[in-house]
Amino acid sequence: MPSTPIPTVELHDGVEIPQLGFGVFQVPPEITQKAVEEALAAGYRHLDTAAAYGNEEGVGAALAATGIPRGELFLTTKLWNTEQGYDSTLRAFEASRERLRLEQVDLYLIHWPMPAADRYVDTWRAFERIRGEGGSRSIGVSNFRIEELERLHAEAELQPTVNQIELHPRLQQAELRAWHAEHGVATEAWSPLAQGEVLGEEAIVAVAENHGRTPAQAILRWHLQLGNIVIPKSVTPERIRENIEVFDFELEQDEIEAIAALDAGQRVGPDPSTFP
Repeated sequence: MPSTPIPTVELHDGVEIPQLGFGVFQVPPEITQKAVEEALAAGYRHLDTAAAYGNEEGVGAALAATGIPRGELFLTTKLWNTEQGYDSTLRAFEASRERLRLEQVDLYLIHWPMPAADRYVDTWRAFERIRGEGGSRSIGVSNFRIEELERLHAEAELQPTVNQIELHPRLQQAELRAWHAEHGVATEAWSPLAQGEVLGEEAIVAVAENHGRTPAQAILRWHLQLGNIVIPKSVTPERIRENIEVFDFELEQDEIEAIAALDAGQRVGPDPSTFP
């Protein structure tokens, strides 16, 4: 268990989400259950999966096997692009719920906006119904840009509580995060370590050494102090435990600024304006 409790972020609908979670992107289905059980044993209570990852069943099996009360767990899953549209979203959600073995998820996200397809507003209306019927406690989006968020702001009854975006020291998305802050949308970071590409950065190594921590821990601490929700992924037990031990130290302002100076607008994932 972590030496210090994991704080929560209160979303604008009153739902509380643990600020640090365990992501299972690219975790092979056959080892997902074991990896999730390792994470739960280490103290994680927030799990992030998606229909597209092909491992919802493994997450569901781990949840079924744990003795942890459901009310202490926070589960996020996401709608894949091919299922966008009102009726298809409702069907896809039922399939995810069945794979996860859950009556209710905690957060359901539109995985990508797909602006060229122009189906995300109809999809969002299905999300509003899912929340209204109690299928998901909270609803949000992933990889949305300001223009898509503003359209939902103008046309939807409910606003997304979360936007899960690629966010790391080389892609800090300051303008988008400022929009989130102004409109009460929580920022959640995927690929928070840039898939390991920033671990050798001199500034990050120096910050880590200042605190007797690893570069990954220094970056995760940076995210947390910015107020981001963060979902690191690993299948290595030592790293799973390492990534949760980030609540018992703090970066100084000059260290935060040194990491901020690494922003280069560089993605490791797809561009939401053109994907897929």
